[in-house]
Amino acid sequence: MLAKIKQTADYLKNKLPVIPTTAIILGTGLGELATEITNKTEIPYETIPNFPISTVEGHSGKLILGKLGKTPILAMQGRFHFYEGYNMKEVTFPVRVMAALGVKTLLLSNAAGGMNPNFEIGDIMIIRDHINLFPEHPLRGKNFNELGVRFPDMSEAYSKRLITKAKQIAHENNIKVQEGVYVGTQGPTFETPAEYNYFRIIGGDAVGMSTVPEVIVANHAGIQCFALSIITDLGVPGKIVEVTHEEVQQIANKIQPLMTTIMRELINSV
Repeated sequence: MLAKIKQTADYLKNKLPVIPTTAIILGTGLGELATEITNKTEIPYETIPNFPISTVEGHSGKLILGKLGKTPILAMQGRFHFYEGYNMKEVTFPVRVMAALGVKTLLLSNAAGGMNPNFEIGDIMIIRDHINLFPEHPLRGKNFNELGVRFPDMSEAYSKRLITKAKQIAHENNIKVQEGVYVGTQGPTFETPAEYNYFRIIGGDAVGMSTVPEVIVANHAGIQCFALSIITDLGVPGKIVEVTHEEVQQIANKIQPLMTTIMRELINSV
């Protein structure tokens, strides 16, 4: 594993004029941000040594190196999911490579189903904490001290400083934001009404199939994290309707400009 991380990081270093300290995983709702990256080099995942290949519709699968405003950035356009058949070491491998490159801040986005009765479809939720319900933990197995401590602290998995800054940016731009706890599940099914109710009872505000593994590994590596969810469907009694992946993407696309504003301003303030 250590050799693979080094091999991939060395490959990317040869393509980087500047080593960025900020990275972003452009999940659902943030694809538009890629168009704002300047001086960019795009590297398809299939050409990167040891990288998995994204198989999900709407996830294009390339690494983008460039600048967002004045900030050098490393962006993943398309992520890897446990439900695609990857193990957690593969899902989180890109975060390990980011750490090896010297990334200190990681921003992420996702689509999520909302359980909080105060949420509406199209809301943006700042993730302040998460509940990990994935069946495999990304740190399971032998721990390599070069990558992080055996028992990493998770009391501030999502940077309070970045959350405060993001709320300020949203306020200045008249963007409504919610704040809550994200429940990470393996998917790929959307939730049953009983599951939504269960996730709400245990303290969740929204549920999705990504983000949690990457954030755990980032924290293990000493990288500070910030994440946003777009609420694309509701698991609130009386508001539950049938949902498709296409509808999730359509809603996310409508909210993209607002998400992009928050992330762009946040990156330029890091």
